[in-house]
Amino acid sequence: MTEPRLPLPVPTLLVVDDEAPLRRVLERSLGQLGCRVIGAASAETAYDLLASDPADAVLLDIQLPTMSGLALYLAIVHRWPALEGRIAIMTGDAEADDVRTWLERHPCTLIRKPFNLREVADWLRDVLRHRPERGKAEA
Repeated sequence: MTEPRLPLPVPTLLVVDDEAPLRRVLERSLGQLGCRVIGAASAETAYDLLASDPADAVLLDIQLPTMSGLALYLAIVHRWPALEGRIAIMTGDAEADDVRTWLERHPCTLIRKPFNLREVADWLRDVLRHRPERGKAEA
């Protein structure tokens, strides 16, 4: 059974994770849904990509090499407020005190690793169903 495709125009998802194999799996599977997926291995690259190539949604790992994904989340919503509510954070340590405290202050979608690809696809469909008419975050 094939997954239903996402609405036109083609939405863009930014996947931020330093694990290249995971980024490739997400790019391939979410691309099959009709989504344009761009990947970043670091917070700095993700921020630069958003500045030059706006996204409709962001899938963001908490553990990044040079900057916490949680700090990147705050930087993104500060510069691109339209992305608030359109970012999901991924972690394998959702029960850590610092993660729980952060989520209490900044409610957002949490996707626990390891995850089911259907969970990610369902989140993406839900976010894109409610995207603004332009469909892109503005700089």
